[in-house]
Amino acid sequence: MSEIENVSNELKLIIFKLGREEYGMDILRVQEIKRMMSITRVPSTPSFIKGVINLRGSVLPVIDLRTRLGLLEGELQDSARIIVVLVNEATVGFIVDEVVEVTTIDTTLVESAHALSTGLSTEYISGIAKAENRLFIMLNPDSIVNIQQA
Repeated sequence: MSEIENVSNELKLIIFKLGREEYGMDILRVQEIKRMMSITRVPSTPSFIKGVINLRGSVLPVIDLRTRLGLLEGELQDSARIIVVLVNEATVGFIVDEVVEVTTIDTTLVESAHALSTGLSTEYISGIAKAENRLFIMLNPDSIVNIQQA
């Protein structure tokens, strides 16, 4: 029974970069990671929606996380990837600058976003994860995709 308890205290994260900052997301939400591909622009969509891609016959919307989070836009490098994520029973692509690693952390090392009550906008943040001497900003894919917040 203690082995099951240990597993439930662990969180597996995909770590990626937007600019110089490292962000994390629950790996269980990630379906796959793709190299950048041709994105078809869709008229009259919010600026953070870069368009759609055809992934094995399915059309997926693609969101530029830099734009969605209000970060400075940068030139996409060869290391840029599309992380395909399951959000509210739909599949969406998130453009990130670089996928760094998949790591496992103890859930006790995650501070809630509410702990950041310093006036920072935390609408897309689910928490801050601490691992060794690094901090990962944990993103909430559901709120990122919520168009009503646009």
